[in-house]
Parts: sequence; C-alpha cells; structure tokens
Amino acid sequence: FSLKELHGIFPWLVENIFGSLDGIIVGWNLRCLQGRTNPTEYSVALDFLDPSGPMMKLVYKLQAEEYRYDFPVSYLPGPVKASIQEQVLPECSLYHNKVQFPSSGGLGLNLALNPFEYYMFYFAISLITQKNSPVTHHVSPSNSAYFILVDTYLKCFLPTEGSVLPPPSSNPGGAIPSPAPRSPAVPFTSYGMHHTSLLKRHIAHQPSVNADPASQEIWRSETLLQVFVEMWLHHYSLEMYQKMQSPHVKLEVLHYRLSISSKHHGSPAQSSYQALHAYQESFKPTEEHVLVVRLLVKHLHAFSNSLKPEPLSPSAHSHTASPLEEFKRVVIPRFVQEKLYIFLQHCFGHWPLDASFRAVLEMWLSYLQPWRYAPEKLPQSEEPLPRSVPEKWAAFVQENLLMYTKLFIGFLNRALRTDLVSPKNALMVFRVAKVFAQPNLAEMILKGEQLFLEPELVIPHRQHRLFMSPTIGGGFLSSWPPAITDASFKVKSHVYSLEGQDFQYKQMFGTEVRNLVLKLAQLICQAQQTAKSISDHSSETTASQSFFSWFRFTSSEMNGSYTGNDLDEIGQDSIKKTDEYLEKALEYLCQIFKLNEAQLTQMMMKCGTAQDENGKNQLPDCIESEDGLILTHLGRYQIINGLRRFEVQYQGDTELQPIRSYENATLVRLLFRLSSVLNERFADQMDELCSREDFVGRLCRYHLTNPHLIQKIRRSPVVRDRTSQNWGPRISLRFLASYRTLTSLLMAYFIASWFYIGPVGCTFIILIGYFLYAVIMTFFSEEWKPHEH
Repeated sequence: FSLKELHGIFPWLVENIFGSLDGIIVGWNLRCLQGRTNPTEYSVALDFLDPSGPMMKLVYKLQAEEYRYDFPVSYLPGPVKASIQEQVLPECSLYHNKVQFPSSGGLGLNLALNPFEYYMFYFAISLITQKNSPVTHHVSPSNSAYFILVDTYLKCFLPTEGSVLPPPSSNPGGAIPSPAPRSPAVPFTSYGMHHTSLLKRHIAHQPSVNADPASQEIWRSETLLQVFVEMWLHHYSLEMYQKMQSPHVKLEVLHYRLSISSKHHGSPAQSSYQALHAYQESFKPTEEHVLVVRLLVKHLHAFSNSLKPEPLSPSAHSHTASPLEEFKRVVIPRFVQEKLYIFLQHCFGHWPLDASFRAVLEMWLSYLQPWRYAPEKLPQSEEPLPRSVPEKWAAFVQENLLMYTKLFIGFLNRALRTDLVSPKNALMVFRVAKVFAQPNLAEMILKGEQLFLEPELVIPHRQHRLFMSPTIGGGFLSSWPPAITDASFKVKSHVYSLEGQDFQYKQMFGTEVRNLVLKLAQLICQAQQTAKSISDHSSETTASQSFFSWFRFTSSEMNGSYTGNDLDEIGQDSIKKTDEYLEKALEYLCQIFKLNEAQLTQMMMKCGTAQDENGKNQLPDCIESEDGLILTHLGRYQIINGLRRFEVQYQGDTELQPIRSYENATLVRLLFRLSSVLNERFADQMDELCSREDFVGRLCRYHLTNPHLIQKIRRSPVVRDRTSQNWGPRISLRFLASYRTLTSLLMAYFIASWFYIGPVGCTFIILIGYFLYAVIMTFFSEEWKPHEH
C-alpha cells in the first residue's frame, strides 16, 4: 500500500482493533481475550500489537510523514472535556496546540493527533468505553491480552534498564522525528501560561522535554504516560476540578468569558451550562480499570527507582544526566501524584461497601510502598521480622502526606461501616494495618504532619518568596540555611496544591482520628466475639444433626425461629482466618497509635461480657420505654453489621404457620381440618381434664396446653400491643405431615415386618411406647412444658 492509502485506512484499522468510542463496535475485545480460552487469537493479537510488531511499524511510518487524525473532544474524560468546551486549555501539554474547531457543517471540537498519539488514545480509552462487552466465560483481568499489552508497552517505553528502543524506520537517519509544535487552531486561555502560587504548583506548563533536541529519545515515553494518566485517572467531579485551579487563573478565566460574551461562539453562560450538563455522567471505575491502574503505579515506582545515583559534582550531573534519567526523577510528582490522589478519593467515597474494594485498596497500598519496588534487596534475616522503612524514603512520605493520612482516615470511615466478621473485610483491615505498622513508617508520617503544622516565619522578603513556584527561577530555596524549613515548604506545597489553601487538615495522630481507631478496635473485638459465637453455634449444630437432617427438619423450624447467620456457610477454616486477621490487625493498630493496653483489655472484657450464660449474643442495644424496647443508634449498627440480632420467632397460632418445605401440603390441610373437628367436638372434655390437679391432669396439660400460656418471649413494641390470645387445650396432628415423621413411621413398619409384626401390631407398639415415654416425662418434669403432639 502507498502511504496515502495507509493514511486512509489507519483510523478504520484502529477502530476495528480497539472498538469504537461509543462502544458499539467491540473490535478485537482485547479485555476478554485470553490465552487459556483462545490461544491462537491471543498470540496473534499480541504479536500484531507488539511494540516492534506490524501495527507499531505502521504507526512510525505514518509518523514520519506528520499525518494528523481527528479525535473528538466529546469522548475525553469529563473534566478535560468540560474545560475545553469552556475554551480553557487544560494544563496537560498533551492538549496544547491540538484543539481545532470543526470545519463548516461539522459538529464538536476535535484534537488533531499524530499517529502515535491517536493509537495510544484509542488503546487507553478502550478500557473505559468497552464496558459492556459480551462475555461467555469467566475472564481474569490480569491474564487478558489488554493487560499484557499494557505491561509490554510500559516496559518498552518506560524501561527500568537501558534506554528506550529506537523505533524501526526506513529513513536514512534511522530516527522518527518527534511531533513538531503546531500553531493553535483556536484562541484558548491556558491554565499554564502564568506564574503560580503555593496553592497550585503548575508544572505541565513548563517547556516539554520534547522541545529539547537532546530529549527526542523520550517523546514517546512522555506521550504514553500522559495518555494513560489522562484517560485512566483524570476522572472526578467538575467541582473538584475547579477547586484545584489557582485564584489568579479563575480570575483570568472570568475576564476571558466576559470578553467573549458578545462574540459568535455563543453565550458563555449557555456554553458553561452545556459543559456542566455534559459532565453529569457518573464515573464508576470497574475492578479491571483499577487493576490496570495498579499495574501502572507499580511500574512507575520501579521506573522511578531505577534512577542512577546522583554524582557528587553538580557540574558533572548537568553534563551526564540523560533525558530519560531526568524523566525518571519527575515522573511521579509531575504526572501521576495529583490525579491519582483525586482518583483514589473518588473510589474511597463512591465504591460499594463490599469485598470488591480490595482492588482499590491494593492499588493504594502499592503507591504507599515505593521501597517494595526498589532494585536493591536487603539481606533476608532468619527471623521473620518486618523490614524497617529506610530513612531515604522520608521525603517521599512527606511529599505524599495526604496519600497516607487523609486516605487512611477515609479507609477508617469505610471500615467502621462494614461487617468485620466477613473474612474478606477482615483481611482488608489487616492489610492496611500491616502496611502502616512497618517500622519507621508511622514516625515518618508523624514527622510530615509536624512539618506541615510548623508555623511560617513572618519575614516580608521571605513571605514573597514562598508564593513563587520552586520550578521557576532556579533553586531559590537553597539560599536559606535551615533544611527543616525547606522540607516544611514542600509538605505545605503538596497539601495546598491538592486541597486548596483553605484546607483544614485533620491530623492522623490527632485526638479525633485516635477516637476513630478506638471505635474500630471496639468493633474488631465485637466481631471476634461474633465469629466465635458463630463457630460455637455451627459446632453445636453439626454435633446435634441426626440421621434425618437431610430432610431439612429441625426443632427451630417448627416455631419459626431463626438462629443462623450468613457466615454459617463459610466454614470453620474461614472463621478461624477471620479471627487471625482481626487479632493481628488489632495488634498492628496498637503499634501504630501506641494504644493503652489497659484500655484495650477493658474493652475486650466489655466485649466478652456481651454474651449471656448460654453463650448466645445478647439483644441489640435497646432502651426500655412504655411501648417496649426501642433500638438505639448503636443497636441499629449492630443489626446492620450482624453483630447482634433479635431472636425471631413465630408468635401467632402455631396451627396457621405457613406450610414448610419439609411438610406435605395436602396432609397439612387434611390434618388441620381433622384437628379442628376434634377440638371443636371435645373442647369441654379437654378443658375438664386439664383442670384436674392429679397426675391425669398433669399428663393432659403436658400434651394439650397452649404453649403461649407458658412460653415467655421478649416482644418488639408492635407485637407487644397485640392482645394475647388463649386458644385453650387442643389437639395438633400437624406433626404427622412432616416428611421426617412419615419416613420414620415407614422405617418402623419395615423393620417390624422383619420380625413378622403386621401394621396394626406395629402401630399398637408405637402408641404404647409413646404413652410410656409421655408418662415418664410428665412424672419427672418439674414444670409443665409445652408440647404440640
């Protein structure tokens, strides 16, 4: 094919591989393509899309001719789309000099992208747009072709060893030129054209590394990372996006809108409304999306940690440092930190309170531990002691303070609302506590908080310098001797750049958060007691199961009570794991926050007394009132999280209970009619027999007395208002409709036939045996017990 023909089919080919932006065309469905189920298609796709494969060769071939392709702005992430539609250029240099108005008759704004950018835009955004792809089998995201390609591209364009491989080219020079800057197609106000303040450190406005002739080798690396970050992380509320902008930029945007209010672009109020309305779509990241972002975070840590040690001589450093090494130095704070923080905040606040949050949790913990991806390996000690965090990471902890403190508080609030008896939820609490309990980490976080809370020195000249960008005009901070002040400036710059200068910081080691930790510790104790109670109950149930348990008949089912729990199906091993996770999590929390052992012991004793002498959980926290028991807020929380529960029992006429699955419906109805006829005909005689004071009266009362006259039940306020009914002595034959009873009788008749005893004789023996059993029970019973037979 000629270049002109390749240029024409390139957009069609990209769309057929990655799917259309509106999700209608699925394409190759790389997110569901796995080697285990489709080995041939899987290997072909990976070979074709490999960084050195045919597709990338086509991209580089078109790149050499400086072709451009239109990408609709309407499919960009919400904040970027709203900003561009407001005619305000985003800070990311990826969008600079690329926005174009549509041609006559066209609809919407477009980005004019070079082939490499166009390819990567489609590849990255397919993770977001292709959400409802048809899946006929279980798909493991980490084994999909898409996940493998992301990992391959990261290793190729962000290498931890060596340099970026040069693209294959047919040019004599053997190099593909980096994209040349283009003149802007529409006048835009840029957030990155002015001086900055401590509120917002503008870094993206600086001259890109592509502008330096010596940095041509990494323009693909920078483009790839910017595309991935913009497509995967730049999703949050428009309000948050506006809050992140500095005051002088907001003022200029306002002046700009007023200046164009009479131009042909339309009313700014109308365009603002349209942009805001267009962004009202709620962003809900999937678990696969989070896993891919975690892969990006882990690789960026490894990429940044592969930075060569700085030479002792500053002059030597300036001459020997390659553009790739400089890129490694700034890759996380410049490109990732801000957007990842907002993305994590969004997930912490909107993700469902279930076990799927584990993916978000692990992504967060991966970012918090860059030392795990450092190339140097500490010698393994024979004792399984946790490794101490090296002191060199103190700067990273301080410059990412909110990642540690505010998100930890967000996790605490989530943990306080989840059921910690669940092994998966207990594991998440254990994971977070274990990470933060690493030796020296809590001290680093505390030091960062102290640096942030350090009061600023009120020196006019110094105060003027503080509101300059540290990236403009050289290292001005080096002229100030105290290093502690420099560190304090960095911490404050980090916090204010992410949350605004009016942000009210909540200390992780302050009183308020400490109270939350104590509350979590109390819930952990309660969850441990609940898990123990469930385990004991499960053991008792297993031990008491009879040969007929497979008929699903138990004594509790006849009176309508429910004593089970959703965790009964988990098994003893999982309950044991839950107890281990919670115990270790409590130990780690004590290490982190230096909790008082006496206070914890008292708390655990209080939780231990929450069980009565029978070993069953007490009722939820209630207060007595004229109307009966009323739940408190604590009681509602205990019910929601399964920590305590009311004993649910059927309190109506036992004869009118719904037909159970272990009963024969026809027999239940027939026996009810027969019992009703007998009770109606012999009601007076039964009353007379039960009123006698001798042994016969006791025997009749044992069999015929209404259970509601004896059984004491704690009722809720609604039931308590009902008038108690006394149905008097009566006969109940419903037990004969039970499949268990019928099976027992059939087996008795079958065994009797072996001894040549007929049905009549066997029935007589059963009746005589039951009568003797009833006499013995009546004689030895100290009080009259209810019985339905």
